[in-house]
This record gives sequence, structure tokens and C-alpha cells, in this order.
Amino acid sequence: MSSTFHGIETAKRSLFTQTAALNTTGHNISNANTAGYSRQVVNMQASRPMEYPGISRSNVPGQLGTGVEFSSITRVRQSFLDDQFRNENKSLGNWEIQADTLNKLQSIVNEPSDSGIRTVLDNFWKSWSDLSKDPENVTGRKIVRESAIALTDAFNQTSKQLRDLSTDLSNNIQVKVNEINSIVTTISNLNTEISRVEGLGNDANDLRDQRDLLTDNLSKIVNINVVNTGAGYDISIGGMNLTTGGTATPTTVDALTAAFGTGDGSGDLNSGEVFGMFVAKNKYVADYQNQLNVLANSIANGEITITIPAGSMLPDGTTLKTPDGNSLTFAGTNRLLTQDTTVIVNGLNGLHKLGYTFDTPAKTGDDFFTSASGDITADSIRLNPTIAADASLIATSLRTTGTGGSEIAVKGNNTLAVLLSNIKDSKFSFTTTDGGVTTGSIDDYFRAIVGQLGVQGQEAQRQLNNQQVLAEQVDSSRQAVSGVSIDEEMSNMIKFQHAYGAAARFMTAYDEILEKLINGTGTVGR
Repeated sequence: MSSTFHGIETAKRSLFTQTAALNTTGHNISNANTAGYSRQVVNMQASRPMEYPGISRSNVPGQLGTGVEFSSITRVRQSFLDDQFRNENKSLGNWEIQADTLNKLQSIVNEPSDSGIRTVLDNFWKSWSDLSKDPENVTGRKIVRESAIALTDAFNQTSKQLRDLSTDLSNNIQVKVNEINSIVTTISNLNTEISRVEGLGNDANDLRDQRDLLTDNLSKIVNINVVNTGAGYDISIGGMNLTTGGTATPTTVDALTAAFGTGDGSGDLNSGEVFGMFVAKNKYVADYQNQLNVLANSIANGEITITIPAGSMLPDGTTLKTPDGNSLTFAGTNRLLTQDTTVIVNGLNGLHKLGYTFDTPAKTGDDFFTSASGDITADSIRLNPTIAADASLIATSLRTTGTGGSEIAVKGNNTLAVLLSNIKDSKFSFTTTDGGVTTGSIDDYFRAIVGQLGVQGQEAQRQLNNQQVLAEQVDSSRQAVSGVSIDEEMSNMIKFQHAYGAAARFMTAYDEILEKLINGTGTVGR
């Protein structure tokens, strides 16, 4: 048996439920452009009817409905799509960093261009060729000196830029570590807050959205494993825990370095922005720094095979190796070559020391390139300070006249200058990054560096483009499920508005019925 005011109670439930639906629709519309927001829905159900079967039930047939109520307000979200997105997002972060680093390396190498190392090298060889045409020309010597200084400056500057890029990557790794620790601390706090709110029987929809957005951001930085437990998200990198319920475990650069391992992807850290930074620093930047060092050192001291023409006078006591492995010593009357002789010399330095300056008595040339400290590298290579101070100390002659203290160089002889200009096309021995040895000209080696960089940059950009498409596709699928559609929400708003109006009209009708019942009946006996 229903009460007199049963209809009013039914109408009230409908008004409350439709109000909640309208408010939720407004909440969705308000957050249509909020990052990470998942649309929410009011789950309506018929309220418990009257007259359930029982011993004391009335004889009135059927059950009388009591209206509508909402059991919960839940967000629309699919964890499967979240896992897919995070899996693609980590690869996106990795390739973004690698592609960006390779673009920066291409800017540093700056080839092909009119201001890169190749142009400076060409100018250097050309200056020797010009000097060989007039070895006594003071201007030609100064041009060789300035071209050499420009070459060493180019090596020094490029090496500094590579070193700065490596430092930037190291600093960025530390920045990302700080960001990771900040995110995991916030996620652990959200785990605690969500557990508290939902322990009271509510749905912490907005808090869950915040936690998922932070987890998405974290997935781009490092490859993470996410397990949803009763205490919240447990997040780890391989076997390294970051959050367990309400507890956060800060990480460090050293811990991520150990997780990176050898960088072949087999370690716990195998994707994400931090992985990309380690790869960029340890593989790309370090490799090109090493190749640049090899190039600089090879120009100065790399083994080359040259043929010294007959008539040349080698410095007394000079010992040179031949291509077949024998050694030749030039002393006394044996200093004068009676025939063309093929020998191995150590780069431009070794060849320069075979010639003579214009000093009296004849003086052999010094090392043309030296190091500011230690071995010659791209960072330390420099023109010999004595030559930088006095261009007349550049050796160009391989012939002398006189003997003993009266021996002087033949100033007009250009044999050494010609040989030095021709080593541009000579085959040098280069030490490869894996410890092997390869041969080729200076131009060949530098061309290989530029070519390798171009191919790597192109491949990284291709991978980045593919990964962007994959991540966008998964995110589009997520948005199709969880995103807010303004058109759909407007349609719902109209639907709930009409339902609210109908419920209000129902209450008005029932109010009129009760008014008639109370005020218009029971007049007997008046």
C-alpha cells in the first residue's frame, strides 16, 4: 500500500537524479578542453519498488515503483587503451630525443655548407698548393699559417660544441630525474587520497584523471610498468619500484645509469626520453667526438704512404719504414735519394719534419701541428706556436746545398710543399671506433662521417614520424571513448532538462491532487 505522498516522493527522486545528471553534464562541458579529463556519466537505476514478496505483503497485485535514483557517477575509461598509449608514448619520447640530438649534430657538423670543416680543409690544402708555386713568397706562407689556424679553430669549436651537447644531455637527464621524482611523489599522494575518498563509498573520478595524466606523462620519460592494486598504482621500471601505494621511492641518475646498462635495450631502462638521452650521449655524441678526434690526429700523425722524388736530401739520421715493412736509414752520402723512394710517414707532421726551413745552416721543420695538452685531439689540436709566431719556419724545400755548417736549403725548391698539398688525396690509416683500422683519404673519412650522420638522422626522423602516428592513433581511440563531445553533451543536457521539467510537472499535478483531497473532501457533517 503506497502512502498518500508517494507521488511527491517519486517526483522528488526524479528531480534530484535529473539535477545530478545536468550538473554532471555541465561538469563535462566545462572540462571539454582539460588535459587528461575523462567524461563522466550518472548511472541511473529504478529505485527499490514497494511490496516485495513476503509473509506480510498485501494482496495488491504487482510492485509499485518508487521512481529513479542514481547509484554512482563514474568516468568512462578503458585501461586497455591506457596501457596501449603508454606503450607507444615511451617509444615516442625515445625517438623525439634521438631525432632532436641528431638534428643538433647535423647543425654542428654543418655540411654541406660554405663554412663547415670541409671548406676549411679545402682552403688549407689549397694554401699549400698555392705556396708550392712560389715557395719563397711571404704572403703564401702567411696564408698557409692562417689556413692552418682556421682549421684548428674549426676542430676546436666543433669539439667544444659536441662537448657542450654532451653536457646538456647530462644536465637534462638530471632534470628528468627530478621530474620523475616529483611525478611519483604526486602519484603516491593521489593513491592515498583516492583510497580515502573511495573508502567512504564515493568515486574519486577527478583524482583518478589527475593520476592517469601524471602516469601518461611519466610513461614518456621512462618505460614504466603500471599495476592497479587496491592501494592504488604500483609503478616500476623493470625491477626498480617508483611507487607502491602511498609510498614513493625517489630515483637517481646513478640508478637510471645502472638500469640503462650497455644501452642495447636489454636493461630495465629500455625506452622513454631518459633512454633516448643516454643513447644520444653515449652513442651518437661520443661516437662523433671520437671520429673527429681520429680525423684531427690522423691529419697530424696518421700513417700515409708517399713517394719522395729522386734528388731529395733527407735530414741526417732519418729512419723511415717502407710499405713492405723494412726500415731505411738515411745518413751521410745516403741522404741524397738517387731514385724515387716510397716510404711511410706519420701524417703532415712527419712529412713536414723531412723538409728544411730557410735558416742558415739548414734546419729541419718541426711538428706542424701540436697539442695544447696530451695527445692531439679535435679539442687540443693547434698550429705549432713557433710557426704561428713566425711563418718563415714553414718547411717547403727537400733540397740543400753545401755540407756541414754551411749546408743551406734551396729556397726555390718546392718538393715538400707539393707533397704536402698532395696528401689531401693520400691514403691515411684511421683507427675506427671499435679499435680497428681503415684506410682512406681525409676527404673520404670526413665524407663518411657526414654520410653516417645523415643516414642516422633520416632514420631517427622516420622512426619519430611513425611513432607519432601510432601514438596519435591510440590517443584518438582513447578520446573516442573518454573524450568529451560537446554535441553529445548538449543533446544530453536537453534530454535531462526535459526529464527534469516533466518531473516538476508531475510534482505539480500531484500537488493539485493532494490540494483537492485535503481541501475539497471530508465536508460531511458541516
